Amino acid sequence: MYLQYVILAVYLLAINLYGFLLVRSLKRRSQERGEPARNGYGKLFIAGLLGGAAAAYAGLLAYKYNTDKLLPMILLPILAALNIYAVIALLRSGILIFA
Repeated sequence: MYLQYVILAVYLLAINLYGFLLVRSLKRRSQERGEPARNGYGKLFIAGLLGGAAAAYAGLLAYKYNTDKLLPMILLPILAALNIYAVIALLRSGILIFA
C-alpha cells in the first residue's frame, strides 16, 4: 500500500549514499596520485541534481575535500535545498496519493 513511499525513500537513500561515497573515492584518488583532483565535479553535481546533494555536501565537509573551492561549497547547499523542496512539493501535490 505504501510502495511508492518506500520506493522514494530507497531511491533517496541510494542516491545520497552514492554522493557520499563519490566524494570519498575522489578524495582517495587525489591522495593516491599526489595531486589535487581537477575533474570529478561533474559527477558530483549530477548526483546532487538527482537528489544526493545533501550527502555530497556532508561528504565534502567530512573528508575535507576541496572545501576551499567556491563552486561546490555554494552550489551543493543550494541543490540540497532544491532537492528538499522538490520532495516536499511532490508529496504535497498529491502525485503520490493512493487510489
